[in-house]
Parts: sequence; structure tokens; C-alpha cells
Amino acid sequence: MSEALITAEHVSKRFPLPEGKGEFTALEDVEVTVARGEVVALLGRSGSGKSTLLRIMAGLIPASDGSVRNGDAVLLGPNPDVGMVFQSFALLPWLTVIENVELGLEARGIGRTERMKRALRAIDLVGLDGFETAYPRELSGGMKQRVGFSRALVVEPKVLFLDEPFSALDVLTAENLRGEIDDLWNAKTFPAQAILLVTHNIEEAVFLADRVIVLGANPGRVRGEVAVDLPRPHNRTSPRFKELVDRLYEVMTNPSLDMARAWEPADAPAPAAAPRSPYARPLPHVRVGTISGLLELIVESGDDAQEVARLADRLALPVDDLLAILDAAVLLGFAVVSEGDVRTTEAGRDFANATIQHSKDIFRHQVLASAPIVATIAKTLTEKENRAMRGDFFLDLLDEYYPAEEARRQFQTAVEWGRYAELFEYDAEDDRLFGSDTLVAAQVAAQTTT
Repeated sequence: MSEALITAEHVSKRFPLPEGKGEFTALEDVEVTVARGEVVALLGRSGSGKSTLLRIMAGLIPASDGSVRNGDAVLLGPNPDVGMVFQSFALLPWLTVIENVELGLEARGIGRTERMKRALRAIDLVGLDGFETAYPRELSGGMKQRVGFSRALVVEPKVLFLDEPFSALDVLTAENLRGEIDDLWNAKTFPAQAILLVTHNIEEAVFLADRVIVLGANPGRVRGEVAVDLPRPHNRTSPRFKELVDRLYEVMTNPSLDMARAWEPADAPAPAAAPRSPYARPLPHVRVGTISGLLELIVESGDDAQEVARLADRLALPVDDLLAILDAAVLLGFAVVSEGDVRTTEAGRDFANATIQHSKDIFRHQVLASAPIVATIAKTLTEKENRAMRGDFFLDLLDEYYPAEEARRQFQTAVEWGRYAELFEYDAEDDRLFGSDTLVAAQVAAQTTT
């Protein structure tokens, strides 16, 4: 077995919730090893704690439980053997390219002559020679990220950490830079002994990595891993490449699927246990029009099922965005995702084909039946004599289960869905929710049927 360079052992991470209301668990009992000579991808959806784990393994933030080993030693601070490239370029705008690249060397006390020599070599390695004296404002996004790679590589780290380094770039620039990094690695001229890549892009993971570790979300945990058993460079057009991508799409679109059985014929997985509170079941942050648009696209195709991987290609959507839309469609009973395919339900087809007002009626019925946060807000408003409540009341309840920013996003999504369904209105200036006549009628109808 190859030498382990960095190992996360039973790592958990918790963050305090606002106003001392408890803790939010971002990671739970995670174990990851990066060995010499391999590229490892951490693949996960938003909320899986990918970037948090990367920062813990880099020694930038401490774990709540567990430990990180750098070689044989327990890591107690910033990891000296790691170079890091971030999603944001994080360049100092008042420094030139070469001065930005030299920063890490200067912090290590390397002399000026040696700094310049090593910086020029790193700049040349990523194809930025000729721009040494340029300032960040003169560079395109792709060139700025090349500076980021140079700055990380110039310290000759044992392991290069990449935190979604291509996601802020346009598609063509990202593909170009991704290919160049892969070329350097395959040519064995890469100035690092291993790479740990954080990504939510399935094809990117299969293209670059030797192993793909899949993280689940809420809390982040290791669901399993997949070996990319392809000769380098990985050929995107090979049947095996496509098979691996399709399998990972199946895993990513089925959060409860046991990865050990992911590619074996099996019955549908048992549904997850119901959460202890309606506020603990998160809403996907997706606009109603986006859900409708995806359903219309699937229905108009005439196919009974659409492969999620092909759908992502067709729409040119980031994986996280597409999966969030699918999550919303499934939650609302408009679609079913199974074995990497998405199928619309009868309600989903009706919603896609309905007139505007009828679509609101369908959405209202589905959201009250399937979205507990929205349904609970609506029920609370009907129980008030004046049918009005401050938004802060519900936000405080959401704060019990989510960090402040996520609680606010949950509230905003619930408000948008409720307004579309004409269940309630929201006055942002006064932070007040008002139940509508439609809400009262829906409540009466529900009581009548029961």
C-alpha cells in the first residue's frame, strides 16, 4: 500500500447555532486517507462538509472530535506540507503576479534570489510566463486561477488541496485549465506528491481522480468510494468512463442508497425516518418556475424517463443546481428518481401542462401535502384570529435546526413557495406574513375531506 501522507481519523465538526441554541453538525465520524502518488476527489452535494473537511485536514480549523495525521504525526496547527487553491482567487490586488506567487516563500523565510527563481519556475509551469509584472486587475479569471495554482505549487507541497478551483470559471476556461493540470500530473512533472480535490462536478471527479470518495449531507459523512479503474489519461469517450459517471449520478440522486449495493439489482431503498420536527426537513432552494421548466422539458421530450447524467449535459447545469431541482420535484411529488433516471409523476405532468392558475392549484395541493415547513407556516396562520404573524417567529424556530444563514434561506424559500401557491403574503418591510383567503379555503377543504 502506498505511503499515507494525510489521514483524517474519525473527524467530526460542530458549529454553534445562533443565540446558544445548540450545535449544527457539519461532519460526523469521517475517515479519509490521501496516499503518495494518487489523486483523490471528495464528491458531495452542498451541505456535505467537503470544504470544511479540507480546511480541517489543512490545519486551518480544528476538528471537534477525531484527529488528522500528517504522515505519522498528529496535526496540531497549519499543515506545512499542504498547498491550497481556493474557489475564489484570493489574490492581493496591490501585488504583481510574481509578488503574489512569492508570498508563501517569503512567509517561510526564503531569500529573495531563491524566491524569485522558484516563483518564475512555478509561473512558467502553469503557462503564465510574460505576465510576471502584471497586476490581478489585468488578468482574466482563468489567468488569476493560474496564479493561485502557482502560489500553491511554488512551496512544493507534498499534497495539493483543490477546493472547487474551476467552479468560478467559464466552461471553456475551466476545461482548459483542468486539462492542463491533468497533463502535468500524467507527465509526472507535477510538483506535489498527491492531490485532494473537492468538487460537486461528477465528470470532473472521474476525469481527474484515481479514487472518488462520496460524502453524504446533513451531516457530512463518508457514504463510500469508487475506484476510477481507467488508464491515464482518462478517456471521456470510453464506455467505462460513461459507466462510472452514470453510477455516481445514481448515487448522488439517491441520498439513501447504500453504495455497496448501488449497482446491484435491488428494491427501492426504504424511506428515511421522519424528522422530529417539520422545520428539520430542509427545502431545496429552488424557484417554482425552475421546477416547472424542468418538468416541461422532460414531458416535452416524449420519453418516459430521462437519464440524469444526460439531462445535466443537455442543460449545461452545475450538478448541485440540477440535483437541487430534482430534489424539489421529488419532494413535491412531481417526479421520481431511480437508478440514475428521472420520471415525472401524473401530478408532475399535470403541473407541467397546466395553465397558470391551474398550476397554482396543483402546486398548492402538493406543497401542503409534502413541504412541512410551508404547511406548518400556513397552519399557524389559519389558527391566528387576524391570520398574521411576524416572520421572526418562524425564523427563530428554524434557527433551532440550521446555522443563521441557512435558516434565513429556508425561510425565504418557504415564503416564495407559499406565495406562489397563494397561501400567504409577506411584507418584507414589516417582516409580517398574512394568510390569504385561498389559504382559508384550502384549510376548510382539508377539514371537509377528513
